[in-house]
Amino acid sequence: MKYVIITGASRGLGKATAELLLDHGYHVISVARSENEELAAKASEKGASLSHIQYDLSDTDGVAGLMNDVFKNIKTDQAEGIHLINNAGILDPIKPIERSSAREIKLNININLIAPMVMVSEFMKHAADLQAEKRIINISSGAGRHPVYGWGGYGSSKAGLDLFSQIISVEQREKKFPVKSVSFAPGIIDTNMQKQIRSADKEDFADVERFKEYKEEKQLLPPEKVAEVLVYLIEKESFPDGQVTSVNEFLS
Repeated sequence: MKYVIITGASRGLGKATAELLLDHGYHVISVARSENEELAAKASEKGASLSHIQYDLSDTDGVAGLMNDVFKNIKTDQAEGIHLINNAGILDPIKPIERSSAREIKLNININLIAPMVMVSEFMKHAADLQAEKRIINISSGAGRHPVYGWGGYGSSKAGLDLFSQIISVEQREKKFPVKSVSFAPGIIDTNMQKQIRSADKEDFADVERFKEYKEEKQLLPPEKVAEVLVYLIEKESFPDGQVTSVNEFLS
């Protein structure tokens, strides 16, 4: 059996990826604040393996316990592959940093950066002695590579995730059974996050009109298209370990 742990699988890119992984025969372990009934119904209909663990990733102190629960769903002695997709993330606060409260900044960094870091740490502890293939895909953003007005928290957290993904590779390189990692920017996807961006006030987000144009000009990627690339990265023989990459490198 091959396992994929995916955060934020209840909607958007996470849901599309979970659905495709089920189609490919993976045991999907969904970590999200709420269960997606449509996803659960699809798994039941197909006889596919889906486990759901309800968890709010803003509670970073409890992530170690969360990962204990995750690995209770994994038969490690039979696992051919165990993979982690850190997909969950939030955009707020969308506004210049001087108008952002400490609470808002902390929530953003907790969910976008600290939770994935702790999940990776715990993943490594549980899987250190396993010979199974182990791949981590951290969902990053172009905003972590180029400054965007009003996205101080989001961009900074994603920049941190890019570097963290590279550090994983450096630290794991000499391990007997290494964990491989990549930081992956999924592009501009037609999800609820894009709706949130388009509804932002121009005083808070200077590029709001440009994002409205993306929608009007049909430049947004379908979540299902990006999900195909993520599953490809899980399955391809050659994995871009330690790289900071984007969906554009895999779309023709």
